[in-house]
Order: sequence, then structure tokens, then C-alpha cells
Amino acid sequence: MAGFDLVTVLFVFVTTVLPPHDWLLWVDYGLGGVLLADFCARFWIARHRRRFLLSVWTLVDLVVILSMLAPMLISNYAFLRVVRALRVLRSYAVLRTLRRGNSWFAERGELMLAVVNLVVFVFVVSAFVYVTQLGVNEKIVTYVDALYFTVTTLTTTGFGDITLVGTHGRLLSVLVMMLGCGLFLKFAQSLFRPNKAHVECPACGLSRHDFDAVHCKHCGGVVHIDKTHPD
Repeated sequence: MAGFDLVTVLFVFVTTVLPPHDWLLWVDYGLGGVLLADFCARFWIARHRRRFLLSVWTLVDLVVILSMLAPMLISNYAFLRVVRALRVLRSYAVLRTLRRGNSWFAERGELMLAVVNLVVFVFVVSAFVYVTQLGVNEKIVTYVDALYFTVTTLTTTGFGDITLVGTHGRLLSVLVMMLGCGLFLKFAQSLFRPNKAHVECPACGLSRHDFDAVHCKHCGGVVHIDKTHPD
């Protein structure tokens, strides 16, 4: 299931920035049908169906499925292609599965989470910028324009060639800078100075400890952490 989620997430990442084509529409129909069948199967086998339907992941999946099948009835295909970007939220489920089944991802869980947070933030915010500015901002015509604005604003580069119009546009720009910079700094910290040292306790096997730890917080055994090279 994690493999399927990963494929669909990558598909959404790649095709959202592509110009609309008829073949993409048919691929969306096919993928939407597969996701609908998967949703029905999970609903059928769920022990607590009410809880399943009220789950955040379930609601996200329903929105994505509707966005992929709705072009049969709704002509605003560009908007629907952006709404389906919510599928990238499944990246968290994929990451959780990878951390459970792969030691490499488990050891670098903090860094991987920071990467996913940053990528999902950029992708979803770009989609929101595109939806809210399309038709009212002559400088944002495609999703790539919105992505370009988000990245330049996030990194405080701010070339100024694309700006958001209206009060809500300015507020969104401020929000992108405030939240985005925090996520970017968290990513940089995880990359160059992780919060935890990955040293396995010889007694219980716990592998994440504070840099200044002398004893394992789980069993109390002595751990030897290289203070010069914390990771």
C-alpha cells in the first residue's frame, strides 16, 4: 500500500506542473477509479466504519477522488487539478511506513520529516496561491507561476516580478514568509545539526539520545556519544 501511495504522490507532483492534455485527463479518470475502489475496499473491511469516515485521511482521500472524477461534470479542470494536490499529504503516511520498515529512514527520521514538511508546504501553498490568484492576477497564469512565487517568497529572495494582489494576497505572502522560513530553518537544522544523536544503547537498543546524554533515558545504561561528531 505504501508503494501505491508513493506512486500516486509522485504522479501528482509531476503532472500538476504540466500543461493540461487529454491523456492526463484519462489517466486521472483511471487513477481516480483505482482510488475509489481502494476506498470502498478499506471502508468494507473497516471495523469502525463511522470512525473511518470521519478520519482526516479519509476526508482528504474523498476530496482527491472527487477532484479526479469531477471533470466528467465540471469544466474547471485547472482548479480540480490543483485540488488533487492534497494527495501529497499522503507523503506522511508513506514516510511513517518507510521509517518502520527501513533502518536508513528510521535513523534519519527527523531529517526526512523536515524534508516532507517543507515539500508539502511549498506544494500545497503554491496550489492555494494558484487557485486564489488565477483570473485576478495577470502574472499568475499557470501553477508554475504560483510555485515560483512561493519559492522566492519562502527563501526571501523576492525578485518582485510576481506579487500577489489584494489584501488577502498580501496576508498570504506574510504567512508564507513566516511559516515557510521556520520550516526552511528546521530543515537546515536537521541537515547540519540534528536534535538527537544516533547512538545505539548497548543494553536496550534505543538509538536516539540527547547530545549531552551520559545514560540512556530508557534503561539507564551508559552511552558513549562523540560530542565532536554528534551524528
